[in-house]
Amino acid sequence: MLELTTFDQVIIISYLTCVLALGVWAGRRVKGLEEYAVAGRNYNALIIAATLSASFIGGGFTMGNAEKVFTIGIVNIVVLWGFSLKEILVAKYIAPNAGRFPNAISVGDVMEVDYGKTGKVITGIFSVLLCAGILGAQIGGMGYLFNLFLGLSIPTGIMIGMGIIIIYDTIGGMRAVVATDVLQFVVLSIGMPLALIMGIYHLGGVEQTVATIPDSHFSLFSNITPIQFGSLFLTFLLGETLVPPYVRRLFICQDVKQLSRGTLWSGLYSIPFFAISGAIGIVALSMKPDLNPNLAIPYVVQSSLPIGLRGLVIAGIIAVVMSSADSFLNSASVAFVNDIVNPLRKVKLSDRKGLIWARYATLITGTLAIIFAIRIQSLLDILIYAYNFWSPIILVPLAATLLGIKSTKLAFICGATSGIIAIFIWNRLLGTPGGFDGMVIGVFANFIVFSLVNRFSKTNQ
Repeated sequence: MLELTTFDQVIIISYLTCVLALGVWAGRRVKGLEEYAVAGRNYNALIIAATLSASFIGGGFTMGNAEKVFTIGIVNIVVLWGFSLKEILVAKYIAPNAGRFPNAISVGDVMEVDYGKTGKVITGIFSVLLCAGILGAQIGGMGYLFNLFLGLSIPTGIMIGMGIIIIYDTIGGMRAVVATDVLQFVVLSIGMPLALIMGIYHLGGVEQTVATIPDSHFSLFSNITPIQFGSLFLTFLLGETLVPPYVRRLFICQDVKQLSRGTLWSGLYSIPFFAISGAIGIVALSMKPDLNPNLAIPYVVQSSLPIGLRGLVIAGIIAVVMSSADSFLNSASVAFVNDIVNPLRKVKLSDRKGLIWARYATLITGTLAIIFAIRIQSLLDILIYAYNFWSPIILVPLAATLLGIKSTKLAFICGATSGIIAIFIWNRLLGTPGGFDGMVIGVFANFIVFSLVNRFSKTNQ
């Protein structure tokens, strides 16, 4: 546990209280499933940029990034920029087409346009699996942070952190998520640069900071091969592309111009943010070369920041995890009701009943995630494994529909099947040759088969 003063602990507890109060207040007037899912579709570019950024900047892009830079160098920052490039490409090519789906509230609604009920239900199932897996990982990390910063046991930390999210997410849905995202975006945008600046100041400046760092940490290919670099870059470019929480941000904006602008700002924001969180790993390495890499950011916070600022930065670190977890929890519940339950019912749920179902789904999903994170670690591994099957199955047909490329249900089924087979063969049977990740192979296999079958099936119609 870090040694924190009572004042720092009060700051952290006050922040958590503010998050809960803001979320409950923002969502107090939600009356139906559509409002719960897309919050009135009236947000501007600045809010879109803030909520998108807060959603994708989870523990992996902060503490995980610092840990990797501590271990292998700045190459990890560069491969993360594959994610930044993805956001910029979405802003340019995908966001302008979001206006074609004025009534969509989930990824399944988009998929239904070309692939019917089958495509919607399959997308719903994988949306729930993906969101549940990432949610489990995030709240596991939340328990670790509460243990590290407040001295709570990991199970207690998980229950407190996730309990706050469940309460405001169940009540307010997307309105609560966006409101808390904006607060968390502000806190993390202040906290991370502050930790880096104070860390460098503590060491005596930039020259003193880098003087003891091995040259290999500033080279792209000293610790990984060019093939591994390409694999990692493509993994970050494709891995989280068009996952449910990000796609659903396409449906909550005032118009496509605001949406495109906000998405672009989010992508541009991520470039310096990844550099900042990664550079903290360099600072930690300079301070204590034998440090456990996982503790890079916490150690810099403890060693460099004065009382008060320490509490603020720790609140920013906690904000990183909470802002990502609430988005995936909300997306899982909406996907369950809108993409699985409604299509399989003879009579679709009313907007009011859909809201009740979504709230129950949020409550149940969040509670199960707590139980899994505390007791059944191996099951979490299975859920996280589902993350690898999002892009090889859903990405290609979803991108085709969003881009306005008319596609067939047969192409979707054949492409998805080929993606699953390719990733299984590459990862399981061949053992990831050359360190190249099977997810990328699965996406390309899906793309080739989807394109060929789509062209053939349309020709024969």
